[in-house]
Amino acid sequence: MKTLVIAAAGLGLSLTSASAQVARYGARLDGFEYPFKTESYDFSGQNQALSMTFMDVAAAEPNGQTVVLLHGKNFCAATWEETITKLTGAGYRVIAPDQVGLCKSTKPEHYQYSFHALAANTKALLDARGIEKATVIGHSMGGMLATRFSLMYPEAVDRLVLVNPIGLEDWKADGVPYQPINEAFAAEKKTSFDSIKAYQEKFYYTAGWKPQYDRWVEMSAGMYAGEGGELVAWNQALTSDMVFTQPVVHEFDKLKVPTLLIVGTQDKTAPGANRAPDDIAAKLGDYTKLGKAAAEAIPDAELVEFDDLGHSPQIEDPQRFHETLLDKLSAARQ
Repeated sequence: MKTLVIAAAGLGLSLTSASAQVARYGARLDGFEYPFKTESYDFSGQNQALSMTFMDVAAAEPNGQTVVLLHGKNFCAATWEETITKLTGAGYRVIAPDQVGLCKSTKPEHYQYSFHALAANTKALLDARGIEKATVIGHSMGGMLATRFSLMYPEAVDRLVLVNPIGLEDWKADGVPYQPINEAFAAEKKTSFDSIKAYQEKFYYTAGWKPQYDRWVEMSAGMYAGEGGELVAWNQALTSDMVFTQPVVHEFDKLKVPTLLIVGTQDKTAPGANRAPDDIAAKLGDYTKLGKAAAEAIPDAELVEFDDLGHSPQIEDPQRFHETLLDKLSAARQ
């Protein structure tokens, strides 16, 4: 296991938070523009018609490699905007889907959520696009999904990249109480621009808030605020249950693909910590330890640590993040 610590850079971030008027986008983010053309992959799953919205962005000068970007639960494919630009500029074809239940994709009234099901949906999308093998990059909850995808379809993965993935610890095994879905649903219905921003300020951007972050808060808040907001909250509650009850950490030793972990060590994300006893909550979400432990558990892993960044290094310091990512992907191809 190799570890690289990338020290703090002079970021010059403003501590002033911008306010925003929340749009009412509705359950499938109608009216929220994605940075590249979106398409729909329509399929039948669990006895119902489903649709995954995705971006398939070609490189101007292709290098023959494809990258799949998997977003987190509180993110969307659109939040990979700069990553897509950098990757396609370096010759990579990029597929960035929205998962069922999230963002611009179908919000079912009933769905048996599992990382297995989402991985199978993603594999079917890649098959439909003629992609046999790709580098799979997952951020936050997308890291859990990318791990499950790599466990299920190792032959389809060139390289696994995990960017501040959650699920590096088993919260329920560590003592976090279970939250019934109806309670989670009631809490989700209270979600607002202010509550989303407060959470992201605490966990995602440790060097201070930038006005451009408001766009991603508005994106999420606009789904809850518009028509179908309760269906959004219901699917958020169901996916939260999936995250809590389906840990991947116990299977890291079974990964058979080269893995790069990119971790902002100032991250403190730990789903459910707010309902755990104080002594347990204080031990959760310690990414200074979690990244190292994951890299030790994964057979062929390299760890890069950003010692001054939080949960979303690709947004908080895009230049440093993308330089590191492209360097590592280039080295892996040589």
